[in-house]
Amino acid sequence: MTYKRHLEGFLKKTSHQYPIVTIIGPRQSGKSTLARKLFSSYSYTNLENPEDRELALEDPKGFFRRFQGNLIIDEVQRVPDLLSYLQVMVDDPQSNRKFVLTGSHQLLLMENVTQSLAGRTVIAKLLPFSQRELEQRPISMDHSETKSEKKNSLEKTIFWGGYPRIYDKKLDPKIWHQQYYQTYIERDVRALSQIHNLELFNRFIRLCAGRVGQLLNLSSLANDCGITAPTASAWLSVLKLSFLCFTLEPHFKNFNKRIIKSPKLYFYDTGMLCYLLRIPHPEVLETHNQRGEIFENWVISEWMKSYYHQGLEPPIYFWRDLKGHEVDMILDHGSYLYPVEIKSSFTFHSQFTRNISYLNQLQDQETKKEYAGECIYAGEDSFEYKNIWIRSWREM
Repeated sequence: MTYKRHLEGFLKKTSHQYPIVTIIGPRQSGKSTLARKLFSSYSYTNLENPEDRELALEDPKGFFRRFQGNLIIDEVQRVPDLLSYLQVMVDDPQSNRKFVLTGSHQLLLMENVTQSLAGRTVIAKLLPFSQRELEQRPISMDHSETKSEKKNSLEKTIFWGGYPRIYDKKLDPKIWHQQYYQTYIERDVRALSQIHNLELFNRFIRLCAGRVGQLLNLSSLANDCGITAPTASAWLSVLKLSFLCFTLEPHFKNFNKRIIKSPKLYFYDTGMLCYLLRIPHPEVLETHNQRGEIFENWVISEWMKSYYHQGLEPPIYFWRDLKGHEVDMILDHGSYLYPVEIKSSFTFHSQFTRNISYLNQLQDQETKKEYAGECIYAGEDSFEYKNIWIRSWREM
């Protein structure tokens, strides 16, 4: 089955507006497949190929003569000097060539892109499949759409994650995640940072997985791992730059109250998270002691994908004050904050909405808008409760 990616619309539109389109994201998220599908008339080269990479390194002009016309350059971060040549080519008024670049490392690619191609390229992030992409449903932010008709369990959805190859080739997700992770550790980590003790770094990653959904305390994390706080900070940057995890920042608006200023840690893919937590099969998630945090991670990562795959920067935060009031996710709509609570319970309880109401009172939120917030839970039914939308996980 061929899956339509939500990012396609954004890429088609911007490819007519910019001479260069840059697609970044984790390895195996489908960047090459998407680029070759949308721009099938373009020539193609992958700089992981030793011959093409050697030509690009030793004779850049010869490289561009070899690949005539519009061109897709896969894993362009392998030869960053090519970007300077691209700048000259697209600035030439006699040239109408177009390029699509892909890359798996934000650090190795983005510094060079922003320096050489500022104003000449649009940058898009492609993450693993969202639930809506797997079910071929469109992106929707409203509450009128019916839920998914597919009956995969929540646990299976979380355990499998969203990496395309698992679904394209019908692979065992546990084995695939194991192989992917080993390749990541042995290859990408070495490329991004001079980390010599891979066993210690592996321990650090698994400790991060154990803290998912919690306030990030680098000192505590470093102590548990047996490293210094600066090392922990540097290693966390590696995880973020290689699209393994991300931090969710607290919203800055404090309503004259003291608020928590530490971020929270999440992973882009819950299948990889389950592997790191050594969860052997989906049924374990039903009673796992981190079920709530894992479900929260899944919901937030789905929202992140919905924004990135439209070419948008996610306006997503969380809010928590020192008195213990907390809202799991905040969408900053500019004129107001839209609160979202996330609960892994299969049964809705009225107290789930308590902190939504509390935050809305602080921001003097009017109820003229369609809903004053929502609660996403693990149940099957969606309904309204006191002007708050109670959303089933199936409608994500």
